[in-house]
Amino acid sequence: MHCRPPRMTVTTIAVIGAKDAGRAIAAAAGLAGYCTILEDVSRETLECAMKAIKKSLDECVECGERTTEERDAATLGIHPENKIEAAIRDADLIIETVPEELEMKLELFTIFDKFAKPGAIFASTTTTLSILDISDVTVYRERCIGLRFQDAGVKTLELTRTELTAADVLSACEELALRVKRELRVSWDLVKQGTTSTKARVADMPEA
Repeated sequence: MHCRPPRMTVTTIAVIGAKDAGRAIAAAAGLAGYCTILEDVSRETLECAMKAIKKSLDECVECGERTTEERDAATLGIHPENKIEAAIRDADLIIETVPEELEMKLELFTIFDKFAKPGAIFASTTTTLSILDISDVTVYRERCIGLRFQDAGVKTLELTRTELTAADVLSACEELALRVKRELRVSWDLVKQGTTSTKARVADMPEA
């Protein structure tokens, strides 16, 4: 029998994949004051991502959305890394942003399970795959969720939970939503395990 890991406070976020989605999440996390590790196996992609994030943060200052102090703090708080084990080792929340391929996501969650610290939350940005299926390769399935940053209209943080999702994971996501200044919307992973797609319904906001 496995001992339940201790409850974690999210201070460090690892973002896996430095394409558009990963860059946007890393920038939002950095602006929220999180120590943020942006990982990609391609050094070229990482370099492009860091330049794009800097440009985005500069634009936030130019349009008056952020101060120069906030921009500088965010810039210092976002760190590139091209080795996944190093990227996730100290992370409290790990968010993968790779393409919608089940085998790829299963491989990543297996790595998370092996190298992440106890209590870390594993998140996928999938919109079509079952979180239960993805979590099946991990020991602590209650710490696996779907998590997406949506910018269409009202900025939201879309959380997909399963029947196994732990209460402290939901609480951590509530805090994350507040810090990144987004409305938290919670939905259920309704798909039966063993299928390849998911349909979610909006759920009541979890109690703090």
